[in-house]
Amino acid sequence: MEERKVSESESVISRVMMPPDANLAGNVFGGSILKMIDEISGIVATRHCRRNVVTASIEHMDFLYPVHIGNLVTLKARMNFVGRTSMEVGVKVYAENLENGDLNFTGNAIITLVSLDESGRPVEVPRLIVETEEDKALFQEGHERWLNRNERQKKLSTKNANGNVK
Repeated sequence: MEERKVSESESVISRVMMPPDANLAGNVFGGSILKMIDEISGIVATRHCRRNVVTASIEHMDFLYPVHIGNLVTLKARMNFVGRTSMEVGVKVYAENLENGDLNFTGNAIITLVSLDESGRPVEVPRLIVETEEDKALFQEGHERWLNRNERQKKLSTKNANGNVK
């Protein structure tokens, strides 16, 4: 199977936050930002494997700074880790006040996506070529999260329909 560099799938998107994205006080809904994160994660994963992908989990989402109507939200996403059929994408979120140029790091997220074949079944993805020290560190951290996710999924699969552990 072919391999791909981290840089081959990186992506950046930006969008101005509008009134439908926010509450009455002008604070942007976390869900609006999560939707953008899901979209860019899908772009990065699809670029990596060149197949249909689905979101399998959101490892975490940290909202560190508020986003307001009129802010330009920019997301920068990259591949952190690749398993056999799954891919971990890291996303950084920034909000820019277009009137004064203030730029704030507003949050980050880690999303796991799975590549699917034409029948909707998981399919192997290309290996990830890590080139920089940052790539290597993020890959190792992603591998540790992958191990933890697999363990968590095993525990969940042992529950029956009533939610009791077998």
